[in-house]
Amino acid sequence: MKRAAGKRKRMAQLLDGKVLSAEVMENLKARVEALKGKGILPGLAVILVGDDPASQIYVRNKGKACEDLGIRSETIRMSGDTTQEELEAVIDRLNKDEGIDGILVQLPLPKHLNEPAALAKIIPEKDADGFHLLNCGKLLCSLPGTQPCTPKGIMYMLKSANIPLSGREAVVIGRSNIVGKPVAMMLLQENCTVTVCHSRTQDLASHTRRADILVAAVGKAKFVTADMVKDGAVVIDVGINRVDGKVVGDVDFENVAPKASYITPVPGGVGKMTISMLMLNCVEAAEKRAAL
Repeated sequence: MKRAAGKRKRMAQLLDGKVLSAEVMENLKARVEALKGKGILPGLAVILVGDDPASQIYVRNKGKACEDLGIRSETIRMSGDTTQEELEAVIDRLNKDEGIDGILVQLPLPKHLNEPAALAKIIPEKDADGFHLLNCGKLLCSLPGTQPCTPKGIMYMLKSANIPLSGREAVVIGRSNIVGKPVAMMLLQENCTVTVCHSRTQDLASHTRRADILVAAVGKAKFVTADMVKDGAVVIDVGINRVDGKVVGDVDFENVAPKASYITPVPGGVGKMTISMLMLNCVEAAEKRAAL
């Protein structure tokens, strides 16, 4: 009599941000060359205030991405005691610079500065991050506009894998203006039924266990455990946390992956897409300039 074969442990399919972002960047290179043929060189300006180590790494990565695409990159480094007036004066200069298509103020800013006021100074057409109130309003009303990079990258990943969205139940953990709220709006536009959970949500697991698509953007290492995830769910991990010198996400990847159908790794997942979507926003702005 044959012994019954042991049950093989299922593993989710990876939504690989490295592979997808490389594809986006390759496509953008051709679009940049087409713009150069029309005499237009896309340009991105990044303003970095203070010396936050994580922000410096992000800014360096953005500069590298510009270099890879062959587009203009300007990084303005300002001291931590920069005044609101000084910051807004730099934004005004960049607004008037015809060679700059995208302006990005690296967040977070030092606490004495007014973030909303600074972001509102960027003209909507050059709002590379999609944080201007006009672009936020367009997203809310399902109108064309610049979309925030991380949520845009999440949607790109879902669609690239041909994951059905219409009619699915989506749960977003986190209600930030940068990720939680905008990705909820984007999922809603794709006809998902969307629940947004946050620090005041009662019995969080009762919500997450219903999710066909679960987006974790809470900022706590391995916060989402296997018992919080429905079998076959698509799990999108936005978190970037450092634990014992290692980068881990908001999801307990090792234990959640066997239950999920698709999952994003950390690192190498959503973070990679954020940079490529920033480049896409910048190139799209340059293409609009070329069409004027």
